[in-house]
Amino acid sequence: MQEGFKQILDSLSRWQPGHAIALESIQQSGSNRQYFRFSHADKTYVLTHNPLNLPENKAFIEFTQHFSARGIHVPSIVYSDEQLGFYVQTDLGNNSLFDYVKKEGFSEHVFSLYKKTCDALAKLQVAGGEGLDYSNCIATRSFDKQAIYSDLLYFLYYFVRALDLPYDKNLLLNDFEMLSNYLMQEEKQYFMHRDCQSRNIMVVNDDTFFIDYQGGMQGALQYDIASLLWQARAQLPYQWREELVEYYFEQVNLQLKGQLDKKEFLDNYDGFVLIRMLQTLGAYGFRGLFERKQHFLSSIPFALKNLKWFLDNKEIPLRLPALQKLLHAILDESVTKKFEPITANEDSKLVVHINSFSYKKGVPQDLFGNGGGYVFDCRGILNPGRIEEYKTQTGRDKPVQEFLLQKTNMPAFLQHIFGTIDISVEDYLKRDFVGLTVSFGCTGGQHRSVFAADSLALHLQEKYKVKTVVCHIEQEAKGWINETY
Repeated sequence: MQEGFKQILDSLSRWQPGHAIALESIQQSGSNRQYFRFSHADKTYVLTHNPLNLPENKAFIEFTQHFSARGIHVPSIVYSDEQLGFYVQTDLGNNSLFDYVKKEGFSEHVFSLYKKTCDALAKLQVAGGEGLDYSNCIATRSFDKQAIYSDLLYFLYYFVRALDLPYDKNLLLNDFEMLSNYLMQEEKQYFMHRDCQSRNIMVVNDDTFFIDYQGGMQGALQYDIASLLWQARAQLPYQWREELVEYYFEQVNLQLKGQLDKKEFLDNYDGFVLIRMLQTLGAYGFRGLFERKQHFLSSIPFALKNLKWFLDNKEIPLRLPALQKLLHAILDESVTKKFEPITANEDSKLVVHINSFSYKKGVPQDLFGNGGGYVFDCRGILNPGRIEEYKTQTGRDKPVQEFLLQKTNMPAFLQHIFGTIDISVEDYLKRDFVGLTVSFGCTGGQHRSVFAADSLALHLQEKYKVKTVVCHIEQEAKGWINETY
């Protein structure tokens, strides 16, 4: 156990003296926060470790305590340690609303869960926003004109410029100004989750709960429902989106005792759908096109599909000629094809053979007579085998994986390798090649090379659906079996 985690365990022992607590890592989100699950007294809890952003921790804790006191569907905070930068909340389980979409598709049950989410969202925004101390907001207190304009610039800098598309800067900025002014007509301010999408909604006993609202602020009601119904990855049926926004309007208007005008609300809603889609493309551009994170790259086609349907079927309630011209340029086939990677099908012959090996035993031979495949040296990465508790483990053991991901430069190493191998895989699929060999070597063929080989196999399966055969040469000698993905 690293020193930082030992301090966390010491702190937890002060909260619950005399009880041993074992932390189990949960998959990290797109942020720098680390999540752990542990059990205590027949209950499970989630620990969030975020020592580099204490204001974010405070925002989540203060918002949660406020919402909990008003019966809003959120987790409860049971313990926190400001000095060490962590807090403990009740465990809402592993099943998000997005998981139900993936598992059940667009079933009546999933539709009912979205309706429950609309009910809960109305309460979160109205009842949850009453008396909330917005001084705890981490960026800005409200989604004002400046915040809207910043989202539009985010879209411009991280998506449009990455595509190298022509545009008239002055005319485009004028349209940004007009859109920002238009959206600011929605003067009434309520709590705005800011990232209200199905991955941030947990389903517990067939009811829905919100998480990850630490970026929340004051804002218009329409932004969150637009985020929920137009989430790129969820791709809800468009008929659902129409029915659910009307249902949401009814629920939030009940909360506000009939103060809202339906036509005005829905007209402004379309404007917030547009700003949310552009903000999403900016986020995907930053995480995908600049940071080269595969999940965000593969999400871009879904976001573009949303944008195309919107432009074809909705009427933007004001004239934005430069922006509309740019959006149609983004949707040109020559651009959208860049984000639709070739994938293997039933007729594809390509098999990628991935090896882990020990440099002490020599580099594996290529199987296909091409004169050799790729060989990557993992020895420049800190070796977990030097640490006593990892010596008998391998790159498939969770503690070793966490060490490599969190304490070494393995993530950056893999990102470069993924980009290199992707070029060959796409070319080989197009040319109907049979085989490609990729080998990872380290000192003993036990930790770093094993983890890198498995990571590449999963990446290729997720992105290209290509068949891979993984052989951990040193571990096979100890009884491991080759695996096909």
